[in-house]
Amino acid sequence: MTKTITNQHFTGERALFMCSDIRLVGCLLDNGESHIKQSTNVVATDCTFGWKYPLWYGNNLTVSKSTLLPTARAAIWYSNNVNFTDVAVQAPKAFRRCNGLTLTDVEFSDAAETLWACSNVTMSNVHVAGNYFGMNSTNIVATNLTIDGNYCFDGGKNIVIRNSVLNSKDSFWNCDNVTVYDTVIRGEYLGWNSRNLTF
Repeated sequence: MTKTITNQHFTGERALFMCSDIRLVGCLLDNGESHIKQSTNVVATDCTFGWKYPLWYGNNLTVSKSTLLPTARAAIWYSNNVNFTDVAVQAPKAFRRCNGLTLTDVEFSDAAETLWACSNVTMSNVHVAGNYFGMNSTNIVATNLTIDGNYCFDGGKNIVIRNSVLNSKDSFWNCDNVTVYDTVIRGEYLGWNSRNLTF
């Protein structure tokens, strides 16, 4: 049975460590690392994440209508089945080594070194501002993706992009199996050391 927690302010390290089957509504999590580390079946709506490492080693994490402040660095690492909808991510290094990501209507305002070594990623209506987005990630499907940052998808594999705009120097270096449809790419040195690129 899911427990609902509403309008609470969580501080201190690992405030909700190893929690399961909880729904957070209108909560603030700050002044302490790893608030929801190693947790399962967590839904967060209208929440604000204000400190480092809040969602590490998690399973089945759903975040909507929420904000990750610039202080929420390296927010989601080593997690599986993660769904972000209508979320503002203001901190860098947001996703690392995650599997099963769905990102819909997400704004990355400081996406430096974000989405590294992730797999099975679906993105729709996502805006990215920052360099080295998507490095070494695999099995990506993106629609209406806008990237304002250089060196995107370096080392990526099995990528399909549709109806997007990539303002990115040196896109798709060291890649395997990339297909791009109906998309604008502005940059230079496209696809060096890559195989099976189709535009």
